[in-house]
Amino acid sequence: MEKKRMRLISVGGGQRLSFSHQKEVLEMPNLIDVQKVSHQWFISEGLTEVFHDVSPIEDYGGKYSLEFLSFSLGEPKYTIAECKERDATFSAPMNVKVRLHNKEKDEVTEREIFMGEMP
Repeated sequence: MEKKRMRLISVGGGQRLSFSHQKEVLEMPNLIDVQKVSHQWFISEGLTEVFHDVSPIEDYGGKYSLEFLSFSLGEPKYTIAECKERDATFSAPMNVKVRLHNKEKDEVTEREIFMGEMP
């Protein structure tokens, strides 16, 4: 009967116990890379596309038209470490610059509004 051996191996920045017969350790893949790339695309291009797709929004009576002009992300309220402590989502406030056109009075108002928190 073959005796099982246990050895300490270095993986990433830490060490683990290995019970494997193989001496070679495979490199750990970056499992969240797809999500990080997707999130970066969504912030840099995707949100702009969504706002352009739904803009302008008109009311049923045809009196008002709301157009999305641009958006900006503010500074997060808490750091990543503070969010872990509080069991909160790391997020930043998203403000959107909009233009409201009152067609009856021919008035145009531009304003920056708080749209929500962006994780």
